[in-house]
Amino acid sequence: MKTTCFLSRIKYLLIAAFALLLTFSCAKPNDGTVVKIGFSQGMNTDDWRRQLNKSMVIEASLHPEVNLEIKDANNDVQQQIKDIEKFIDLGTDVIIVSPIEAKPLTAIVEKSVKKGIPVIMVDRKINSEEYTAYIGADNIEVGRIAAKYIVSNSNGNGKIIEITGLKTSSPAYERGLGFSQIIDQHPQMKLVSVINGDWESRSVKPQLKKLLQSDPDIEYIFAQNDRMALGAWETAQELGLENKIKFVGVDALNTPNGGIELVKKGILQASILYPTGGNEALRLALKIYNKEPITKNNLLNTIVIDKINAEIIKSQLDKVDQQQTVIKQQLENISEQEREYASQHSLVRLLTLFLMIILSLAVYSIYSTISISRKKRQLERINSTVTDQKNEIEVMAAAAQRSNEAKLSFFTGLSHEFKTPITLILSYAESLIENDKIKGTRIMDELKLIYSNSHRLLRLINQLLDFRKIEERKFNLRASKTNIYSFTSQVMANFKGEAARRNIDFRLVADHKDTEVYIDNSIMDKVYFNLLSNAFKFTPDNGKITITIKDGADNTLKILFKDSGIGIPEKEINMVFDPFFRASNNSKNSSGIGLNLSKEFIALHKGTIEVRSRQGTEFVITINKGREHLLQAEINSATTTTEYNTSLLQDDPEFEHLPEINVLTPGLEKYTLLVIEDHPDLVNFLSSKLSAEYDVHTSDGSNAVTLALELVPDIIICDINLVGTDGFEISRILKKDLRTSHIPIIILSAQSNKESVIQGMQAGVDQYLAKPFSLSVLRQSLTSLLFNREKLRYYYTNNIYRVEPESKFGTLEQDFISRMNTHIMENMDNPKFSVEELADKLHVSRVQLYRKVKAILGMSISDHINNIRLEKAATMLREADMNISEIAYSLGFSSPNYFSTAFKNKFGVSPKEYKIKG
Repeated sequence: MKTTCFLSRIKYLLIAAFALLLTFSCAKPNDGTVVKIGFSQGMNTDDWRRQLNKSMVIEASLHPEVNLEIKDANNDVQQQIKDIEKFIDLGTDVIIVSPIEAKPLTAIVEKSVKKGIPVIMVDRKINSEEYTAYIGADNIEVGRIAAKYIVSNSNGNGKIIEITGLKTSSPAYERGLGFSQIIDQHPQMKLVSVINGDWESRSVKPQLKKLLQSDPDIEYIFAQNDRMALGAWETAQELGLENKIKFVGVDALNTPNGGIELVKKGILQASILYPTGGNEALRLALKIYNKEPITKNNLLNTIVIDKINAEIIKSQLDKVDQQQTVIKQQLENISEQEREYASQHSLVRLLTLFLMIILSLAVYSIYSTISISRKKRQLERINSTVTDQKNEIEVMAAAAQRSNEAKLSFFTGLSHEFKTPITLILSYAESLIENDKIKGTRIMDELKLIYSNSHRLLRLINQLLDFRKIEERKFNLRASKTNIYSFTSQVMANFKGEAARRNIDFRLVADHKDTEVYIDNSIMDKVYFNLLSNAFKFTPDNGKITITIKDGADNTLKILFKDSGIGIPEKEINMVFDPFFRASNNSKNSSGIGLNLSKEFIALHKGTIEVRSRQGTEFVITINKGREHLLQAEINSATTTTEYNTSLLQDDPEFEHLPEINVLTPGLEKYTLLVIEDHPDLVNFLSSKLSAEYDVHTSDGSNAVTLALELVPDIIICDINLVGTDGFEISRILKKDLRTSHIPIIILSAQSNKESVIQGMQAGVDQYLAKPFSLSVLRQSLTSLLFNREKLRYYYTNNIYRVEPESKFGTLEQDFISRMNTHIMENMDNPKFSVEELADKLHVSRVQLYRKVKAILGMSISDHINNIRLEKAATMLREADMNISEIAYSLGFSSPNYFSTAFKNKFGVSPKEYKIKG
């Protein structure tokens, strides 16, 4: 074993070394974090924006970790929106935007920020503050500087023409604003006209030409960029005014025909430097990515460039460009050297690893030669041990087989023993049922319950015996020619009552009604019963169950059982035919062997059964037509039948329900009882035993709370284990709801441990009874709880509007009565105050208010309002210095006569007599 471990380790070492070799040989230099930065450029049609792109690319080259992607929108706003959307979809770390227009880009920039992708605005902003940072020159200050320069250099004429950029762009507005602020402060300066351009020289020439022709006496023309300034100069040149008028532009780019070059040539008097901020924008993006503190508005400095400093600044900018070019070239050389170094380094490691592998293989080869002989001897010893263990296992398996057979034989014998007493019970029950003296009495219903449950127990035992016979392969098929449509109709007849009672659409559909097949009727009946029992068990009321008989391919017949029930979880669909399988969504009692038996029974017929679960469950049985697929011994040629007696199914408790008994007591109003229980036999039992004293309503738990709020019953009996919920939760909900908090609740459960009882008390139940229970104890519990509620009612009716805080009754009821009485007292003088208004103030419906008051006080809400008014009237008659009419109207009575009549009905004397006696 040690040799095996060593060899295994050598093998894994070699594999690991080879994998490491591949890793080193494929590794890339500078394999660090990549920062994805996207730049959405509005256009590349002018030198300024090209300079912006260039400065950003040069700055990115200084940061190896940066992956900069520039998208040019070609002056198309919609294209720029799409470009930014693409950056968002790609998960770009930071987005830089140089907008064409502010308003259209506002929404997409806000979207990016909401998704957690920072956005830096360059040159222009959007129409909101929902961006991460802004970088660019102060356009208002640019306008001011231009104006100050013109004012300081004016010879006194003072006539100025301003040429603005695109109206919808923020720089045009801000530069014009700053320019106007300064010009307006100097009365000697006069802004003759403002021409709206689109940042290009061609847009200003026609308008300017007309202006200069009409008024050539212009001292300065201020254009918001150098291109429009050059266009203005060209227009003036056409008119011979280029030496008379002075031109001031903005941008001062160090490019051919840029602002600095135009100043040097004397075309422009001056140009205001408008820095691109490309390198600053990229550095700001890295700060944001690294979560360093930043300033939201980052303004770049600007200066005036004229003939005095143009040459110096151009020289400096040329040197900066040269240095940036050199740096870029050096970075490319360094990257090339790093790649060469990484390649050589990987090659050295590769050779080292090959050497290690060769040495390891040599050691392994030497060691293998030595260890093979040892391993051979070890294997011989292991083989001997395995042979001995195999012999022992065979002996143990034989003993286990004998033990298992003994257990199964005992199980089978015991199951047979059960059949005798059950058969006796069934016989005696059936005999009593046929007794004419008992027919029509309540005992008959109890006997039917005994009979049906005994019959169900007998069927379960027969199923267990069938399961044992299937395991031992002792079933013998006795197939006979059968009309499958008639056979199916006869079996379905036993389920028609259940279908009608639950309003289930239960139907049979067949391609042909005269199709005959060879089946064993008794065995196939069990298959039908199992499939239909499951269908009815899991199909809700008002559902649908369909049996379809249709011709299949290759001379086969298909029988489909389709229901609209809860279905089977998809991951469990392959396990439904396993013995004792129970689906995870199955809360019903089930042995788990019925479907397994069905599959085996169909296999005896040389057929198949499949299951599908889509909007319910569908079982598909496929059997062959004719008799060629059966052995001669499996065919009962002496009997050909089209009828089969399935009367044994008729008394099954799942489909035979006892009638509800509702004995009315003449002249006496019954209390309303709500029974929340999902066991149908227990529900019928309680209904039959208690319907004489109570108006019984039932729920299986699924609609318990809704039904309780609708009925507002006098008392509730509730089980714990219910479908989809439990009695504790139902009790807790009802006790916390003002509309039902007064209703006594009795828990009736098989869980009798201390923890369950405590949990029930915590949920607010009034009494906890354990199963099996005494009917007399249950009756007395109902009586006692209702008596206690009558005491509560007596207290409230005798303290009509004086509910004391220290009363021992429920705080919800106390609060409800107090609030109700307060609202009544506040509206006592309002004859139009209605029950609907009172219910609205208490946040309950009119019906719920009526039932709540009726349950607590034993009177209608209208009578209660009148009683409060009359109690108040009695106090006022004794204490207030008012006549009877005044008291009647002050308490909301429509007339003194009606007040007197109502007062006398309650107190037995008229108001006048009461006042005299008082």
